Amino acid sequence: MSTLKLIALDEEDLQIVSAHLQDAVLKVGDIDFLATEAKLVLGVNRFVWELAADGKRHRSFERRRTAVYFSRATNLRATGIDRQFKDDVLSILAIRFTATDAPSGTIEIVFAANKALRFEVEAIEVQLTDLGPAWETQAKPDHEL
Repeated sequence: MSTLKLIALDEEDLQIVSAHLQDAVLKVGDIDFLATEAKLVLGVNRFVWELAADGKRHRSFERRRTAVYFSRATNLRATGIDRQFKDDVLSILAIRFTATDAPSGTIEIVFAANKALRFEVEAIEVQLTDLGPAWETQAKPDHEL
């Protein structure tokens, strides 16, 4: 399977990026906010949902190391995340956008256990890029309805 590369420039695109990042895991230390460049960078281990959802039966599933870049990001705020605990693991549930003065708005990355990152953006500019080969995992994320 080839690597995934996505760009989001509007709210609909961001929903697609969010779907691909659902259940991605990362450590707090994998969050890098570059204030002078107005960029938020995440290094995540993405669950490959597009393979798991292809309708074919698989004995195992895949994860890939993925970089996610949010451009034009300012005023980063965290809820329930302490930067001093760099090895704490976060699990992404969704990424949301709320327009304030379109195309400006707030992006919220929602994590399990009531944790979140929120930041302002001049406009949605997000890049998702798989960085290398996949590795096998037996576990498929499962959520109660």
